[in-house]
Amino acid sequence: MEFTSRYVALGDSFTEGVGDEDPARPNGVRGWADRVAEQLGAANPAFGYANLAIRGRKLRQIIAEQVSAAVELNPTLVTIYAGANDILRPRVDIDDLLVEYDDAVGRLTATGATVVMFTGFDARGSKVFSTMRGRTAIYNELVRGIAGDHGALLVDYWRFNEYYDWGMWAQDRMHMSAAGHANMAKRVLTVLEHDHSIEVPPITPVPQLGPLETARANARWVREFAGPWVMRRLTGTSSGDGLQPKYPQLTHL
Repeated sequence: MEFTSRYVALGDSFTEGVGDEDPARPNGVRGWADRVAEQLGAANPAFGYANLAIRGRKLRQIIAEQVSAAVELNPTLVTIYAGANDILRPRVDIDDLLVEYDDAVGRLTATGATVVMFTGFDARGSKVFSTMRGRTAIYNELVRGIAGDHGALLVDYWRFNEYYDWGMWAQDRMHMSAAGHANMAKRVLTVLEHDHSIEVPPITPVPQLGPLETARANARWVREFAGPWVMRRLTGTSSGDGLQPKYPQLTHL
């Protein structure tokens, strides 16, 4: 890609970096966007990176809280992924949501920045999240249209078969692991046609469990992750409540 000097990342937990733990970083996570910024800024001391993404944010929240803030930073590159948390809700009008997404992407491309969008992942390997495949497929087709209409680049997460390896996922089975984030950074940099030196960390093999062990592991997952997630939905709270963006202003990692 052409030289870029100001990169702004927008979105939810996917872009914030949840699942890729790093206590030394803001909000305790690293993530694919940080890794991309590190590569883009490696040979450019003037490079600046802002990450406005906050876990749990839905599409309209991302538009309201992050798009105008991104425009004010005068970006040369923007990545945006929004809508995954909406798809998981009991009721959602994807067509209406994506009309607003289309407008937001138009505002971003109007700055002259290169804009990168993402399709949603095909969770066919998950007994829980595979029920959302139909919604995600509709979302993806609309996203492809938006990207085409505005000249945005597309990272086609739906087609990344390497994510059917559970080693690409964190223990919560909802967010990418460190390996998953590193691999996503490589995928994004490939779309940007930018050289990189990223190596995907070794994937921890997922042990083959018998029926009893599987039942125990699933019960533990429900207790530690799925249960609290459902409770937040029922109470109208979010894992991102009280959090601030990792890098609200342009910085050099």
